[in-house]
Amino acid sequence: MDLLNTLVDKGLRRELPTREEALAVLATSDDELLDVVAAAGKVRRQWFGRRVKLNYLVNLKSGLCPEDCSYCSQRLGSKAEILKYTWLKPDDASKAAAAGVAGGAKRVCLVASGRGPTDKDVDRVSETISAIKEQNEGVEVCACLGLLSDGQAERLRAAGADAYNHNLNTSEATYGDICTTHDFSDRVSTVQQAQAAGMSACSGLIAGMGESDADLVDVVFALRELDPDSVPVNFLIPFEGTPLAKEWNLTPQRALRILAMVRFVCPDIEVRLAGGREVHLRSLQPLALHLVNSIFLGDYLTSEGQAGKDDLAMIEDAGFEVEGTDTTTLPEHRRPCGEQVAAAPEADAEAPAATVPAPSDEARRDLVSVRRRGAGTDLPPNA
Repeated sequence: MDLLNTLVDKGLRRELPTREEALAVLATSDDELLDVVAAAGKVRRQWFGRRVKLNYLVNLKSGLCPEDCSYCSQRLGSKAEILKYTWLKPDDASKAAAAGVAGGAKRVCLVASGRGPTDKDVDRVSETISAIKEQNEGVEVCACLGLLSDGQAERLRAAGADAYNHNLNTSEATYGDICTTHDFSDRVSTVQQAQAAGMSACSGLIAGMGESDADLVDVVFALRELDPDSVPVNFLIPFEGTPLAKEWNLTPQRALRILAMVRFVCPDIEVRLAGGREVHLRSLQPLALHLVNSIFLGDYLTSEGQAGKDDLAMIEDAGFEVEGTDTTTLPEHRRPCGEQVAAAPEADAEAPAATVPAPSDEARRDLVSVRRRGAGTDLPPNA
């Protein structure tokens, strides 16, 4: 297929596809799916070999968020029956993180619900970062605390935070459809503050909220422009008790096409398979490893993932290997002291938006399991 040959060539040169090409990936048929995966897999292997980076989430503060993000089980007005608790103590958070590190995680992601941290919250998280790094040599720590105020990014960096996560989630044009308490520019600003403070930027998206193909391409192109080091791709988990509970728009095949499109647009960036993979990819999860080079191990913030041992077995069975702490994730040219990434060429004029796929006939609610173990409970974590 000429399209795929072109995209592989561009990916190996770190060249930005056109919007038309990115849209064409999403429009490929199921008959062409394995060809799409194979082509994107060539790009993935060029920059990351067969390595898979493991990340582990620790939910420092769960539920009761004042923001109204429609996709979130922790949102204002959510009736989802999730765990709700205030800040974990630094020692408790460190113990939770240690479980993930013992399972092979290279990065620990510290997440807290809320619009953004207070200065006291930053102090608390700083103590947690110190505790984790003292007890786990070589581990990376990423903070995800919401919108940052002036000076907070610098304080987190000084405390030892290696990275900061704040997702764009969807296109700027449709952001107001999923949230009214802050806007797209607020999210962009926070990512830029993290970068300016010297932290590695982590910013991604959520697919499956009813967006069009054009929306997906728009948000991925916006991410490419921000140039984060890692891009998590989440697939909506339609929690009962949230406004998007009935949005079951994804098939495993569509999820793979979305991941392939992200890889072609972000060829040398860490693409992370994040929340919702078990729900929407199901038995096709191993194929996704040919597209992404990073996954979350075990459970998510408010939902349970597959057993950590099953994640490790899946990686091994698919012929991949867990990336060790002695290996740098990003290719040499993207490292802080390396060569700068070449400027991307201008994209072609925007192609017409594709139609949103019809929802699945049967919602797989049996696959959504609210987290009842790990941080904030007396039960051991899944790692």
